[in-house]
Amino acid sequence: MTRAESPTGARPERRDVRRFTTAERMVHRATATLMLLCVTTAAFLYVGPLAQLVGQRDLVATVHEWSGILLPVPVLLGLFAPAFRADLRRLNRFAPYDRRWLNAVRRRLTAPSERPAGKFNAGQKLYAGWIAGAVLVMMCTGLLMWFPHLLPAISRTSAIFVHDVLAWAIAVVLAGHIRKAYQDPEARRGMRTGYVAREWAHREHPRWPVEDRPTAERSGPSRM
Repeated sequence: MTRAESPTGARPERRDVRRFTTAERMVHRATATLMLLCVTTAAFLYVGPLAQLVGQRDLVATVHEWSGILLPVPVLLGLFAPAFRADLRRLNRFAPYDRRWLNAVRRRLTAPSERPAGKFNAGQKLYAGWIAGAVLVMMCTGLLMWFPHLLPAISRTSAIFVHDVLAWAIAVVLAGHIRKAYQDPEARRGMRTGYVAREWAHREHPRWPVEDRPTAERSGPSRM
């Protein structure tokens, strides 16, 4: 059996398309870890049956507060990496084909040809923007709960209300994010190893090779 063949005799997919650098993967892992700490400790602080299981409530509260404060740190450190900054530019750029992707989702069209995408599809761009804004609001309201005299015009009760409502919204959105990730093993592999199969990249992200070219070239046929 040659190296290019699998035990079944089928030729395996070559994963030679670099999707994420080490720095990008480290930012994602660190952010995911801090987010998981925030969500888990919040559940043990505010969900009655879980709160009864915790004996060190003050410790859990401290972990929750500091994991929330540190949440933006991986992203800020990632700004030193050119590849991470390039991905931020991609996430902030909404192209015409992204509107087509959203329209296909609205019409429940699932064929890859109906959902053109660059390195990130429209859903990932919306998620990134929403979660970034949500984290900033959670940090601000959390600090107002911790230090109520920072902004006397905003009551602690108001901060708690916004914090709690947004926390539930984040939990729902994160659950959807994790669900979508588990539905796409190749996407998870790309985040884990940095590389994806060329066939997957061409099928799921056909505009990826051309999205960074000058505008005049983006309207041409894409080739992976």
